[in-house]
Formats: sequence, structure tokens, C-alpha cells
Amino acid sequence: MINKTMASSSETSSESIQIQNSGSEEDLQALMKQRKQKRMLSNRESARQSRMRKQKHLDDLTAQVDQLKKENGQIVRALNVTTQSYFAVEAENSVLRTQHLELRNRLQSLNEIALCLSGNGAGGGEAEFGGGEGNNNCDGFVRPWSMVPSESMAMYQYC
Repeated sequence: MINKTMASSSETSSESIQIQNSGSEEDLQALMKQRKQKRMLSNRESARQSRMRKQKHLDDLTAQVDQLKKENGQIVRALNVTTQSYFAVEAENSVLRTQHLELRNRLQSLNEIALCLSGNGAGGGEAEFGGGEGNNNCDGFVRPWSMVPSESMAMYQYC
């Protein structure tokens, strides 16, 4: 009987080992399945976070584009104002150059008159204002009526 008990006990132990093995296989499979699901959830969360980061980066770039467009518009407006100012100053400079030439010609004429009045151009230039050339034909300045023909002077006698 001992043999039978031993045999029965060895059968029971092998069955229990098989039961334990099958139990641990089931536990192992369940554990693997649980890990797989956990990994899938983790991957989904990582993918979601990656999409969120990508969207945030895209939003940041869009905001940066808008900001740069705004700055570009401000720069273009400032450039237009500066260009208009430049053209206004250039026009004013042109007017001033023309006035300068006109005033220089008037000064030269006045210097010639002063030179004639100071002694027919022989005075050495004391009356010169701006470096005139000293024209000896001063009669036209001192006596302008001498330049008009005598026939035309008859018209002015009754004025």
C-alpha cells in the first residue's frame, strides 16, 4: 500500500505541478497581456503628447509668422514715410539751389552797380560785396535812360 500511496502521492504532486504550471502559465499570459495593454496605453499617451507638442510648435510658428508680418508692415510703412520725407527734402534742396543761384546772380549785379557807383570801376573794388568782375560799362546802371533810344523817350515825357 505504501507503493500505492506513494504512487498516488507522486501522481498528485505531478498533477499539482501541472496545475501550478498551468496556473503560472495563465498568470504569465495574463501578466504579459497586462504589460502589453499597459505598453499600448503608454504608446498612445506618448503619441498624444507628441501630437500636442507638434500642434503647439505649429501654433508658435504661426504666431511668429503673424508677428513678423506685423513687424514687416511697420518697417514698410516707416520706409514709405522716410522715402516721402527724402523726396520732400530733395525737392526743397532743388528750390534752395535755384534760389541760391538767383541770389548769387543778384549779388553779382549789385556788386557791379556798386563798383560803377564807386568810381567807374577804377576804385579798386572797395564797394564789392561778393567778388564781382568789375564791368566798365556802368552808364547803363547809373543812367538807365541813356540806354533807351531818344525816339522812345518821347513816350515817357508825359508820364
